[in-house]
Amino acid sequence: MLVEPPALPEPRGPLSAAVIGSLRRSPEILPPVEVTDPYGEDLQLALYCLYELHYRGFAGVDEDLEWDPALLTVRRAMEQVFLGALRDDVAPSDGTAAAVDAELESLLVEPVDARGVSHHLRRDGERWQVREYVAHRSLYHLKEADPQAWVIARLDGPAKAALVTVEHDEYGAGDPDRMHAHLFAEMMRALELDATYGAYLDAAPAATLAEVNLMSMCGLHRSLRGALVGQFAAVELTSSPGSDRLVRAMRRLDLPDAAVEFYAEHVEADAVHEQVVRRGVIAPLLAAEPALAADVVFGIRASGLLADRFGDLLLERWAEDRSALCHPLPDAPEHRAAS
Repeated sequence: MLVEPPALPEPRGPLSAAVIGSLRRSPEILPPVEVTDPYGEDLQLALYCLYELHYRGFAGVDEDLEWDPALLTVRRAMEQVFLGALRDDVAPSDGTAAAVDAELESLLVEPVDARGVSHHLRRDGERWQVREYVAHRSLYHLKEADPQAWVIARLDGPAKAALVTVEHDEYGAGDPDRMHAHLFAEMMRALELDATYGAYLDAAPAATLAEVNLMSMCGLHRSLRGALVGQFAAVELTSSPGSDRLVRAMRRLDLPDAAVEFYAEHVEADAVHEQVVRRGVIAPLLAAEPALAADVVFGIRASGLLADRFGDLLLERWAEDRSALCHPLPDAPEHRAAS
């Protein structure tokens, strides 16, 4: 199958306009990074575009720009703004292994009155909301496990071996048809969505992009390897029950079996990964590098903060019977009301 890189998105402000303009042309001296909202559309889109140079790139963009000094300089400035905001907004940790254990235990306990996107979809979600949720999540799941793969070379011994075991499963254990990214694309097609890599970048709001940007930022910086392991742990420890609720939502809505398979796979796989990440990756990592404990907790909490921002956006818009995408899908209420 011929693989084509995605098209560049439309800018959402002066910073993303400058970055995207530089990608379309030869890089120029870029303006200073002056933003009022570190989680806003302009910065998050600009940062996403620069990180994407390390994945599939963009159609018509010179591959050598991945390491262009001017682009790396402005990316670093944006990262400092984003990372600074996360550190300000995330409660600090005392940096002990006990704090990591407590944080991991908290991920395994759901409150009785738990709310969230998967809870809503299981109980009351509509077909258009399931499709929209999948479109949002495609920004990560079509590259699933790629950001975390960068940390492999930054680990050693048992922690590295265990993380590679999880990654091996994410990539289908050698079977390309069982790769999680492939299963996600099959789900998209079953839901009549565009499964082309990057197809919904223009439609994805900042809250969607920020979650992927956190993974990319932590994966690309050795100094954030502990945070990347924490982020990965947060995903693996919470994925199984959330995936089960999404399976139930899709079956309640009588969606095709091909749409259900991706999340059904995660119910079982991530229940196993939970233990591997906790005991096989984090425990030996902290035994070898105890100073990383605070970073692991930061990664877990930062991931939770951004996941909550994303979930709150969707639930708020859906409560108003509106799409949370920048460009709503054809079956969203906005389009139905206009027809």
